[in-house]
Amino acid sequence: MRMISEQARKVKLLIMDVDGVLTDGRIYYNAQGEESKSFYVQDGLGLRLLQGAGVQLAIISGRADRCVEHRARALNIDHYYGGVHDKQVALADLLDKTGLSADECAFIGDDLIDLPILTRVGLAVAVPEAPPQVRQHCHYVTGNPGGHGAVRELAELIMQAQGSFEGVLARYLA
Repeated sequence: MRMISEQARKVKLLIMDVDGVLTDGRIYYNAQGEESKSFYVQDGLGLRLLQGAGVQLAIISGRADRCVEHRARALNIDHYYGGVHDKQVALADLLDKTGLSADECAFIGDDLIDLPILTRVGLAVAVPEAPPQVRQHCHYVTGNPGGHGAVRELAELIMQAQGSFEGVLARYLA
């Protein structure tokens, strides 16, 4: 766990996949064929707190969904890449835009499409539902499942490593 804390201390940008990470991976269609997803409110608060602690946020998703765009806007996510088939290209663009190195980034994913980023960032994280071929390339696997607190867990881990979590907590206890 000490190595994880050292890597988390360097994180200036948290990059997230969506399906299976910010959601439980299920996709709902109504009779008109419109898609909807369910997002976990505690993940959202964790992301806002992390941003307040100075960490930028990004989404890189293989699917382009209006509901994800709405969620990204609602959470003031700094960078959104939807419908990305080559996540490595999106990562390169993101690093170019932010001026950060891959070592200053954390990424949380859940499937094979995420490996090009997971194998390059300073802190690679998977949800427990990720296949073993993905988990084996990660520094940390969350205890909470995707769409049910995995992102909040990671946000708190980063804030604790960076020494900002106690201040966040103190604001709520004042």
